Order: sequence, then C-alpha cells, then structure tokens
Amino acid sequence: MTKTIDARGLSCPQPVLMFLEAVKSAGDTEFEVLVDTEASKENVSRAAESQNCKVTHIRETGDEYHLTIVK
Repeated sequence: MTKTIDARGLSCPQPVLMFLEAVKSAGDTEFEVLVDTEASKENVSRAAESQNCKVTHIRETGDEYHLTIVK
C-alpha cells in the first residue's frame, strides 16, 4: 500500500518532518511524497536515505515533484 504525503505549499523543514513522522508510524511501506520546490525534493531525498529508505522514482510535473520512496 502506498502512503501519500502532500507537502506542496510547505517550506522546509515541514516536508521532511512530515515524511519522517510517516516513516516512524507506517512501518514497511511505499510513500509518494509531493513537494513543490527543488530544495524540498533534495531534503526529503536525503532524509529518506538517512532512514535506510530508497528513492526509486522522481517525477517532475510542472512546478511539482513526486517522489516514490520505498522503506
């Protein structure tokens, strides 16, 4: 099951904190994180790696980024 985290419109560190909280409570799952800045994309990607998660896909749609992350 994929858990979606919609962090569009939020500035860092909020997207990172939302992702980290979801990882703690969700266990092993797949996440789709939606952000709308390059900085948020990079920061969430680094946070995922720090939690032993893997960013498997990044899709850019206009001004938005959709990150697929697997724990």
